[in-house]
Amino acid sequence: MRNLLKYYRDLDRNTLFVIGAQFFIQLINVSFLSILLIYMSKEGYEDYESADFFSYRFLGVLLFALPIGILIRHYRLKPFFVASSLIVPLISLVLIYAVHSHQSALLYCSTFLWGLFFSVMQVSVLPYILRNTRPEIHTEAFALSFSTWSLSGILGGSLIHLLHKLDPDFFTERTLLMIISAMGLLSLFFSLRINRDNGPEESTPKTFRFNQYDWGVIAKAMFPTLIIASGAGLTIQFMSLFFFNIHGMDSYPFALLNAVALVIVFFSIIVVPTIKRKLGYKIAITATQTIAVMALVVLATTEFYSTLNIALYIAFAAYLIRQPLMNMANPMASELVMKYVGKKNQEIISALTSATWSGSWFISARIFKVMREHEVRYAHIFLITAGLYALGVFMYHRLIVDYERRDV
Repeated sequence: MRNLLKYYRDLDRNTLFVIGAQFFIQLINVSFLSILLIYMSKEGYEDYESADFFSYRFLGVLLFALPIGILIRHYRLKPFFVASSLIVPLISLVLIYAVHSHQSALLYCSTFLWGLFFSVMQVSVLPYILRNTRPEIHTEAFALSFSTWSLSGILGGSLIHLLHKLDPDFFTERTLLMIISAMGLLSLFFSLRINRDNGPEESTPKTFRFNQYDWGVIAKAMFPTLIIASGAGLTIQFMSLFFFNIHGMDSYPFALLNAVALVIVFFSIIVVPTIKRKLGYKIAITATQTIAVMALVVLATTEFYSTLNIALYIAFAAYLIRQPLMNMANPMASELVMKYVGKKNQEIISALTSATWSGSWFISARIFKVMREHEVRYAHIFLITAGLYALGVFMYHRLIVDYERRDV
């Protein structure tokens, strides 16, 4: 354990401030992902309507992630963190009001802006780490950054479950989402404390030129992410609806289940640097993702025998296996891609990664909407995801082989 934590202790306070700011924005993100769609169902929205509104958060990221990635190449990053830390929580409150009042135009607009300013934080974090931390602890910084998803989910899920238990009539989904949105303003406290913010290198071109990037290398590096993100968009954002509609699980126990899963995710991600150093990318990435795909297949097929009591427990187990294994590969895959594309392409790859995930989730949400309108079963949708995941894992394997060949 001492050796495991050795490198994490070397992270400087400013990097920790950035990760702290990211944590509280992720707290809003994960909590909304856990219970917002169930809250919308209780407010009278159909599955396909919720998917339609929800997809617009990813449209905002899709349209602006690349311009943000180009923009941040030329500036210090603290102002971007401050803007996101202030605006995301405020827009979250507006979004909750729009859902409750059924104001469609306001809901579309607030969801779109939420995605835009959330992407400002996400696109800026990895470039900040690359500019301001020593290369030998990049893996730890990446892992800790990715762990904000799980840590915030643990806090959010536990709060949702415990507060609802305390007073079910007062702590409804709406009230809980408002409390968590207000807590997100703590992100601003950390963003304002950042005082080390290395600007771009002197060699960074002052203007954008298409030919200054290695687009062939970028495309090859991004393809596995595109495939996996497309599959994930059909599943992850609608997992709460799967448990609600198929297994009759309300938002509060689902939030607790998600918190338990994210405890496992957190510890899995923390050991990622050690696993990568011992096993290398090839085993560490592809083996964990392969097992996660198998767990997703088991989870999906519980719909076929959902009337049996055992189905819910098998779904629990599969979910608790899939979550950590799929998530622990993310920081390793991100580091692999960053190294594969080279230094001059790193800011743009960070933006493209965010745009790819959000664009894929936007398109997948639209596809999910159409499928549910035509009453396609959740199991069939999730099995499509498993097929896309399997292809993505194979493409990562090929990328790793190519990287190791070049690195020899």
